[in-house]
Amino acid sequence: MSRIGLKPIEIPAGVEVTIAEGNLVTVKGPKGSLVQKLSDEMNIKKEDNIIVVERPTENKKHKSLHGLTRTLISNMVVGVSTGYEKKLILKGVGYRAQKQGKKLVMNLGYSHPVEMEDPEGITVEVPNQTELIVKGMDKQLVGNYSAKIRAWRKPEPYKGKGIKYDNEVVRRKEGKTGKK
Repeated sequence: MSRIGLKPIEIPAGVEVTIAEGNLVTVKGPKGSLVQKLSDEMNIKKEDNIIVVERPTENKKHKSLHGLTRTLISNMVVGVSTGYEKKLILKGVGYRAQKQGKKLVMNLGYSHPVEMEDPEGITVEVPNQTELIVKGMDKQLVGNYSAKIRAWRKPEPYKGKGIKYDNEVVRRKEGKTGKK
């Protein structure tokens, strides 16, 4: 039984949700609008300021789609109302980042600077040289772009150098010891 799927989704003030034929869900809010086609097998109902997702049967496929559908709609509602953000920290000698227009330029110990173009719907802020904040209204895009940035230099366990998420814990290892 999906406990997540049973929870109703409350629509905050200023957010408008429309459910079209074939479970095409459109969510509009202060940050913008998101559109997503969800599974036809789920029953999505909107009553006043509450959205409820119901499953037609108790088979395994419908149980798994139940929680997924509810979570996708919830992420869309949160995205257009408050948005999502991920904070990344650069740690290492000479590791720094800066913005040049819509480009993110990072020095990560390579012989060349790494340049990344911000995708549509995503903004990257650089409060100081060693911090990045990726913001957007689509949770999946924010997470995906953050992972692409982090993939340039994943944190290593010996010195802890690399790009890590703010809440990530890097397990440190002890280095080599000399002969006695």
